[in-house]
Amino acid sequence: MQRPSLTDLVVVAGPPLLLAGFGLVHPMDLTADSAARWRDLHIALLPIFPLLALGPWTIVRGEHPAVRWAVGLLGFAYAVFYTALDVLAGIAAGSLKNAGAEDNWTSVMFAQGNDLATYGVWAILLATVLAAGAALRRAGLGALPGAVIVVAAAVSFQNSHIYWPRGGITMIALAVGWAALVVALANPLAATRAATV
Repeated sequence: MQRPSLTDLVVVAGPPLLLAGFGLVHPMDLTADSAARWRDLHIALLPIFPLLALGPWTIVRGEHPAVRWAVGLLGFAYAVFYTALDVLAGIAAGSLKNAGAEDNWTSVMFAQGNDLATYGVWAILLATVLAAGAALRRAGLGALPGAVIVVAAAVSFQNSHIYWPRGGITMIALAVGWAALVVALANPLAATRAATV
């Protein structure tokens, strides 16, 4: 068996592990006391959340261009719409609360952010399903554990964010699942299957 690419492992597992770590310090509720930390945390998360789209994209790099484009566009949709959640429910709501705004103002930010994030989490779920299917086609049953883990984690991400324990465990599961798929695809049998399809 070939060794999996260390770069690929870092690319697919690094972002969700970073997010799991940030989840440990993510306030459970937005209050006047947590508002500044809430806002600052979401500013720090702005460049990290979009990187979750690298997991499915890395897995389908050797696939037919239509699959690569589909996963790439779904990853882009995820990055755009999930970033809206961070900006509105994270940065804007935290800033408003920190400035002493009433709860009804922060509620508007949360509602709009959550509505937009729905498109993003569905996009990453679809990208994950496509990538898992592609890995199964190329690596056979060797990809099954990773495929099951990433799809289950993408389903959990639909409404878990990074709050511990569920959100943090979801991020760890994404890291483990994507890494397992990278390892499965490093198997020479996977390369042989890819060449014959």
